Amino acid sequence: MPLSRAALPFSFALVGLMNAGPIRASELKPVTAKAFAHYEALTEARMQSEVDDPGGFLLLDTLPEGQKAEEIARVRGGQIYIQPLSTKDNGKKIEIPDGMVHHWIAVGFLPKAHLADAMRVAQDYEHHADFFGPDIQRSHLLNREGEHFRIAYRFYKHTIVTVTYNTEFEAEFTLRGPTQAYSSSKAVRIAEVRNAGEKNEREYPVGNDHGFLWRLNLYARYLEVEDGLFIQVELLSLSRTVPALLAWLVNPYLRSIPRDYLSNYIRRFGKTVNQQSKEQPAATKTPARTEP
Repeated sequence: MPLSRAALPFSFALVGLMNAGPIRASELKPVTAKAFAHYEALTEARMQSEVDDPGGFLLLDTLPEGQKAEEIARVRGGQIYIQPLSTKDNGKKIEIPDGMVHHWIAVGFLPKAHLADAMRVAQDYEHHADFFGPDIQRSHLLNREGEHFRIAYRFYKHTIVTVTYNTEFEAEFTLRGPTQAYSSSKAVRIAEVRNAGEKNEREYPVGNDHGFLWRLNLYARYLEVEDGLFIQVELLSLSRTVPALLAWLVNPYLRSIPRDYLSNYIRRFGKTVNQQSKEQPAATKTPARTEP
């Protein structure tokens, strides 16, 4: 399909970004990784305080009452609540030298779904490529110890440019009774693939590639209620910055990727849970509450 006239300048800019000699590759610097680790630690501290608070398990819980009721109605109606987030350090912005943090959260509702159904899908890593393709081309469970998993994924993203990654993740699930669970999935290895699918396919050195994805964490929460299941997914990732000349054009594109990914993920997750639940015995429902 030919690109629209509006997309052509965008395409040229990205091609220029990837092929221009001085910026063909971008190295993840120690100062960038350290700053992101600080951002990550403060973010995870906030998350732990939320999951320990019965009244703040979901983001929707924390909204003002009027807005809360309105957003819950929208989510129950099939819309996905999705917003960017920003972690502060004592109220101050956390600077990420030579890097860009992408931090988003999304909440969806799966009618008639049960927590047990959601856990089966979330932990069925051997079939994630079937559930969430084409973004995931291959998935394989490398190891499991209790509720700790190590998974290999082959990621693929095709928009105006095409990028493929070989990755490994470590995931940890925590069950909080029959109706609540939360998990974290953090990439421990991300290698961009050059000439993917070709005989001369190879990996760029980790942290020395085009810089579109250096870090990726996904944090999920699941809450079963009387008539279904709320799912909340928080995404935290790190990419390179871009030259100032192209920033106005490329940065919005880079920021749109996690937003679109979250929306697609929740919809596909809901569809898969619905299909899988029809093939499994009905789960016993003992909801802790009727609303988030």
